[in-house]
This record gives sequence, C-alpha cells and structure tokens, in this order.
Amino acid sequence: MTTPLPPDSVGLVAPRTALLQEPLTLASGRTLDNYELVYETYGTLNAEGSNAVLICHALSGDHHAAGYHSESDRKPGWWNHYIGPGKAIDTNRFYVVSLNNLGGCSGSTGPRSIEPETGKPWGARFPTLRVRDWVHSQARLADYLGITQWAAVVGGSLGGMQAMRWALEYPDRVRHCAVIASAMKLSAQNIAFNETARQAIMSDPNYCAGDYLAHDTYPKSGLAVARMIGHITYLSDHVMGEKFGRELRSGSFEQGLDDLVEFQVESYLRYQGDTFSDKFDANTYILMTRALDYFDLAREYDDDPAVAFRRAQCSFYVASFNTDWRFPMERSREIVDALIAADKSVSYTEIDSPYGHDAFLLPNQHYEQTFRQFMARIPTE
Repeated sequence: MTTPLPPDSVGLVAPRTALLQEPLTLASGRTLDNYELVYETYGTLNAEGSNAVLICHALSGDHHAAGYHSESDRKPGWWNHYIGPGKAIDTNRFYVVSLNNLGGCSGSTGPRSIEPETGKPWGARFPTLRVRDWVHSQARLADYLGITQWAAVVGGSLGGMQAMRWALEYPDRVRHCAVIASAMKLSAQNIAFNETARQAIMSDPNYCAGDYLAHDTYPKSGLAVARMIGHITYLSDHVMGEKFGRELRSGSFEQGLDDLVEFQVESYLRYQGDTFSDKFDANTYILMTRALDYFDLAREYDDDPAVAFRRAQCSFYVASFNTDWRFPMERSREIVDALIAADKSVSYTEIDSPYGHDAFLLPNQHYEQTFRQFMARIPTE
C-alpha cells in the first residue's frame, strides 16, 4: 500500500529540460553555442508573471528541491523543509523555479554531455565556469519561461553567492534576495579544503586526466575521499561527537587482540563517500569547487563590497548559523555591513543550531520564522 504524500508537500513533480540556443559567452572567453538546463517548477505563475522565485543550489545540489518524483519515492527534494504550501517559500503564493546549473551532472549540459565538435563526452575539456556564468544562463532560462523579473532569488552556500551575483548583474530583474550561510568570497582555508578534495580525485589512477568516460572507468575512490573531506567541513564538532563520539563499529582495544579497530564515524564517512560517488560526476565536482574558489563579489569594484552592492536595487535577507565553521557568521556580517554601507535594506539573523553548515537545509524554528517573515512581505502582484 502506498503511503499518502505529506499534505504540505508540492506533491509529485517531474523535471523538464530547456534547450537554450542563443550562444552564451563565458567569463573564460569560450562560447557555448547552445546548452540544456534541467529544471523543476512548483506552484503557478500568475498572469502578471510577478510571483516567480528562483532557487540557486549549492555544490552538490540539483534541480530537485522539493516534492517527490513518484508515489513510492520516500526521499523528497533537498530543500523540501522550506518549499511547499504554507512553508517559508509558499507555493500557494509563489511560482518556484529550481534548476540544475550549467556544468552539473543531473541532466544539464556539463562534462558528461557530448561535445558537438568531437562527438565524445566533454570530460575535463568542458569550459571553466564562474558563478556569473551560472547567473547569465539562469537569466536565459527566465527568458525562456517568460519571467522578466524575479520576486526573489534565494540560495544557501554557493547558492547564496549566485543570489548576490544576480543582484549585481541584473539589478532590475531581482526584487528581493535571500543569502543564507554564504560569503562574498572564500577564505584561504576553504580554498585549501577544496583543493585537497580535487587532488584526491585527480590522484585516483582511474581519473585518466579527466577522460575516464572515454576509458570506460571512473575515479570512484578519489571522489569518495573528496566527499568525505567536504562532509567533515559541513558538520559541526558537536554533531560529530553527539552522533558518534568515539564509539567503535568493530575491533577492540583489549590487550592481546589484533582486530582492526574501526570507529563508527569512519564507517559513516565511507558510506557518505561511496553513496555520493555513485551519483555525482568527478569532473563536475572539480568544476564547481573551482567556481566556488574563484568567486569574489567585489573584485571588479576595487575590492570594495559596498561599491559593488550599490548596483543592487533589491532588499536582502541574510542568515548565518553559529556552528557553521565553513561559512562562519563573520562572513555574513561582512555582507550585512557592506549592504548597510551601500544604504540597502537588509534583514539579518544569526541562528543557533548544532548542525554546522548543513543547518541551512534542516528544520529550525528561528530560521523558519525569520525566513518566512521575509518571504511573506514580498508582494506578488
């Protein structure tokens, strides 16, 4: 017997594909003559086209942000806690668009796609991308959908960087902007974590200089280690300790026993790495972490973020989490200070949560209330 889907869910959803045929010149100088973006929508676009909300995903996200793909599907979209009827992003009011970014591995044109000139998978030859390239491709998708202006652009982590870039690149097309657990640029430590993860992938003998598909192989071990490195940084020390402590999964410390001792946390990380490497693409991981590293909101504004934000015409919601050491609260305060210096409207909240960087994906009453209040103030007519 099939269990009914939750009443506050957007229900059954299906991805769609947009073929965008206007050439897109990238920040690298290279051009994609055409490309595909996979997306999902939730809610209904009103007659004025004024109630559309764009969801920008983080590193390992995709287009499936809410709802279920089948009646037997028990795992909803990655932001299902916050998108749906009566939720913070209320699909009774908003028409929500969530896409898999260019360069992704969930159907949008990326390293696994066929390169037109060669008839072979792009692999490591796929063009280097910047966050602004994603924003420009998202603007083309908005045109494709008949959306001239977003009621809000919303994103957490890498998604928050895209939301900020939207406010600068297309100021007249964004009325509100939500930036959650994000930063205006990465710290050196964050870049170091990303490079270590990339080296884990590229050092795998099966990586084959990025042409593993042509060699009918896959750097599964390297990608699993990369995910393990990343996953450690997304959690807090409190969560790791509470969930695992120093509990053993196997072996013993008793004298005279030579059994290999395995901690529960080791088993957990290996499981996370193996699961992720079965569904994600190694070249996409490298491409997206580099885009994350390259992002610097104020670089072309004399490194003055207040000058950068003066281009924006929207109001902002900024949220941070006290145990997020990957994107700590100081980074969000820097965003808020720059917005205030630029004389922009901004609501800011610091949220207590034990869950580290992943907190922006999880239920939290304070987070939900402030996010809901911001979204509820957005007119849709």
